[in-house]
Amino acid sequence: MMRFLILVFLVPLLHAKPNVLVIITDDQGWGDIGYHNPKVYTPNLDRLANESATFTQHYVTPQCTPTRLALLTGRYPGRFGPTGLAASNDPVLPHGTLTLASLLKQNGYRTYLTGKWHLGSQPENGPNHHGFDSSYGALAGAVGAYNHQYKLPELNHPNGITWHRDHKFIEGHENGTHVTDLLATAAIKVIKEDHDQPYFLYLPFFAPHTPLDERGQFPDQPTRLDPANPTRWLNEDKIKWFNDPNGLIQSEPDPEKRLFLAVVHHVDHAIGEVLKALDDSGQRENTLIFFSSDNGPQVNWSGNSYPHDLKLTKFNQPVPFRGSKCDAYEGGIRVPGMINWRGKIAPKKVGTPVHIIDWLPTVAAITGSKIPDLGKQPALDGYDLSPLLFGTGDTPVMPDRDIYTIWNPVIQKWALRHGDWKIVKYGKGEPKSGEWQLYHLGSDQLEKINLAGEKPEIVQSLHSRFLAQRTRDRKSKASY
Repeated sequence: MMRFLILVFLVPLLHAKPNVLVIITDDQGWGDIGYHNPKVYTPNLDRLANESATFTQHYVTPQCTPTRLALLTGRYPGRFGPTGLAASNDPVLPHGTLTLASLLKQNGYRTYLTGKWHLGSQPENGPNHHGFDSSYGALAGAVGAYNHQYKLPELNHPNGITWHRDHKFIEGHENGTHVTDLLATAAIKVIKEDHDQPYFLYLPFFAPHTPLDERGQFPDQPTRLDPANPTRWLNEDKIKWFNDPNGLIQSEPDPEKRLFLAVVHHVDHAIGEVLKALDDSGQRENTLIFFSSDNGPQVNWSGNSYPHDLKLTKFNQPVPFRGSKCDAYEGGIRVPGMINWRGKIAPKKVGTPVHIIDWLPTVAAITGSKIPDLGKQPALDGYDLSPLLFGTGDTPVMPDRDIYTIWNPVIQKWALRHGDWKIVKYGKGEPKSGEWQLYHLGSDQLEKINLAGEKPEIVQSLHSRFLAQRTRDRKSKASY
């Protein structure tokens, strides 16, 4: 059932449709941002957070492809079958599916994607088939920071050549320039265009996903430890991303953590340049900005998947939760998230649990974009967050909502949160009522105390909700 509300008091805001900017970082955990962790140098994101509605319980999925699917469709990834439940180069978004881009395009917006797609890594399944007027970046997943190819070139991976503009692969892949800088430059170019209609700019960065490679002004010298001092990176003293004005990065003794902090500094700077372009062009007050990471932190990386790809161990900042990327525990699915509209949305902290599926109906409400009849498509799962954004305090607009998580149809990790209660199961096979772990997040955010044996009635109640979500998955896929 679609949950969608346009508040009467919002109507005056809708006469001039705002631009919409959605920024996604990749593998940036809860602790990998300054406003959650003073050891991390992210002044631009911290400044944006201070001006935004920031969500203290903002949920995504445990990995990149399903989060992007949820963001763009306003629906849980399971509604589209098993392929979109983990990172995938296969097509996961049926043609004709309503997306945030197609919705806004139908309502008078020019639509742009600059960055990572990863919802179908061949041109016939690219973003221009799903509502984007223009697209640039990689069709596949992570890429080398300087060669912009997916995986090692010598592997001849079928999706290895992926750097494109409007589905046409770019000869030479724009080698030699850091991928973060290419995306920021392209986004700023969009912002500076002469616009005779509002625009939607989707800016999914690759950073700080591995491979971690920050060469600064030495593009021909791949990131590696200095042979003369194995606790330091080659040229570290001269590369600005390793040397913030506050000395935070240099105060970190672990070189792998220091490298990651440098990558985060770099992408934060790029986001700052994009926001500055909005300010300089006078568009900031008429631009609705969303920011999120796509999943929890990677933590460990085996290396050797990309050119000059380093093996790394415990390189993220710690999170105050259990789990990390690819986990259904909080550390894998609770990430930084914020919404900004200068002068319209007052800065505040929102404690209500929200999910990235909520962004589509929220954008629709704020921009006055009419959601068409979805026919046989899965109904929207997301809620309109406008009452939380424009009201005072945490308006209870989602009293019965579930935060529903499935990851990886092979490994199978399952979770559902309702209120402060959460059930979790790891392992193959559809969960049975007696197989769940049970946690009370209000008193146990670390998910250390399994209360399933003490609260069987709560387990059964949440299990029934889980079965209802699984039924919706099966019905959606069967009829679409």
